[in-house]
Amino acid sequence: MLGIKLNPRQFLERVADELRRLDPAQVQNLADAIHACYVQGGTVFLCGNGGSGSNASHFCEDLGKGTLRREDFDNDRKKRLRVLSLTDNTPYILAWANDEGFDRVFLEQLKNLAQPGDLLVAISGSGNSPNVLRAVEWANRNGLTTLGCTGFGGGKLRTLAQHNLHVPLDDMGIVESIHLTAFHWVVDDLYRRISLS
Repeated sequence: MLGIKLNPRQFLERVADELRRLDPAQVQNLADAIHACYVQGGTVFLCGNGGSGSNASHFCEDLGKGTLRREDFDNDRKKRLRVLSLTDNTPYILAWANDEGFDRVFLEQLKNLAQPGDLLVAISGSGNSPNVLRAVEWANRNGLTTLGCTGFGGGKLRTLAQHNLHVPLDDMGIVESIHLTAFHWVVDDLYRRISLS
């Protein structure tokens, strides 16, 4: 945790430095993958644990609502982005975790809901969360596009996912913050493409 060694100014400067190191092509690729899924009528699924799970929920909400113009809220003919965070159905998650194991909580939801052509955005700072990895493995075998959002060295997720958004930093809080910053640009870009085109 860099914050235990840095004062507020140093910490913020370090975050700014890390943001500048992020590969913009990977951020663009995330937006392109979501837009391609939208155009094809697929569903975007998101998953993650802890802060990454919170980011999955936040990104889902922003994608579902933030890609629409207010004047389109009541337009039933306006095509909307189909998006679902697998972190948000607590009873479903607890049932699978309690009865079959926590490593199945995302995988089993995908089995019920996903179809070939859908997109799974898997968020794991370490890249080694077993439940995230199992979901990506299944998605890869079943015709979904997979994109991993990672930090640290990227873990297993960085090689398992078909596409990546990688933050090469060993500080979970900053990794999660940079992921969320990238997600906000993606929402803005998709708003432009979906609602302003």
